[in-house]
Amino acid sequence: MGPARDLAIVLVSGGMDSAVVATRVCQNHEPAFLHLDYGQRTEARERRSFEALTQYFGVGRRLVARVDPLGRIGGSSLTDLSLALTDTHRKDSNIPLTYVPFRNTHFLAAAVSWGEVIGARWIYYGAVEEDSSGYPDCRERYVEAFNRLIAEGTRPETRLAVVAPLLHKRKWEIVREGARLGTPFQLTWSCYGGSEQACGECESCRLRLKGFREAGLEDPLPYRERS
Repeated sequence: MGPARDLAIVLVSGGMDSAVVATRVCQNHEPAFLHLDYGQRTEARERRSFEALTQYFGVGRRLVARVDPLGRIGGSSLTDLSLALTDTHRKDSNIPLTYVPFRNTHFLAAAVSWGEVIGARWIYYGAVEEDSSGYPDCRERYVEAFNRLIAEGTRPETRLAVVAPLLHKRKWEIVREGARLGTPFQLTWSCYGGSEQACGECESCRLRLKGFREAGLEDPLPYRERS
């Protein structure tokens, strides 16, 4: 038996980026998968991908948690059905309408709470600052600030830190890394729509398809349209 590996929580949405992070963590740490249901319109489809990835990697320590306030608050086209996915930005902001206000803070707070209970050392999430939608909670200084918050708000013996290994990677680099690591892209879901077939037209689909195209690889997901 080899040396004990650090316990690492991975935020697994079911999407491509979190799946690549999960692949890396499973190869280097003892993994614990966390999925958050925050009232998003694609939750049923994302949950299927989360369950498939959990089974694929053989992860026994898993948790699905609800973050009810985000769905009730709205303000994002991912949670508010009165907002169309085709609407990209508010008139008074450069931040996309798909931005869920302060979402990652809720997610990471849940991960910290779970991490303190199970004795985790790391919290991994697939934030991407480069070649992304420009969400404010996917920036390096946000991760640094959250790690300071963990240090201030947890027990003295807690040794938890957030890691965002894809932060400065382009989408095509993430695709290439996933292919090298053996990420099962066919099990992931990136589309903002909840149908059985990815739309190929929403911002998330376009970023994903662009990444595969620039990486010189074929995306295994079926699409209604390929932009």
